Amino acid sequence: MGCGKPTNPIGPIHSAGCVCDVVRAILDIQNQAVRDECSPCTANCFLEPLGGIVSPARSQADTRVFMLITKDGTPFKAFFNSPTADPCICTSVFFRVEDMFDECCATLRVLEPLCTFDSSESTVDLLSKDGCCINMKKICKVDDWSSTDSCITVDLSCFCAVQCIADVDLGICD
Repeated sequence: MGCGKPTNPIGPIHSAGCVCDVVRAILDIQNQAVRDECSPCTANCFLEPLGGIVSPARSQADTRVFMLITKDGTPFKAFFNSPTADPCICTSVFFRVEDMFDECCATLRVLEPLCTFDSSESTVDLLSKDGCCINMKKICKVDDWSSTDSCITVDLSCFCAVQCIADVDLGICD
């Protein structure tokens, strides 16, 4: 099964597409983590590890950060608004799935790309000098993400690939 190929050697594919299936699986994983971690009763005698009842704390990721790859092989990008970022730095290729509907459409939260290598957190400007495209070398500088209030609705059938980047705790329950 590949991009735009409706069948495989075994027979027809009964799916909206692999990107849709992967993003739906990511949503299920995130929802389960939020249900487990956001429970009002955080100390369960039967499930908590030794020491977990004494000091229960959220330790699991609530977000699977991913990128979508377009049919021409480039990362899909979207704009975000962040109160902490430089207003001229507003583009990201990193997302968190919030919802899926109509078979293959999704609401994605745009994640702010951050760099913490020099012990100070700063937003990474992913655009090239001329501002027209993503500078692939700058993507490698990203080692953390922050949730934004910016969301985008996409038709996942327009993409050829999804690349999972990291599982992180964005404080969705906070």
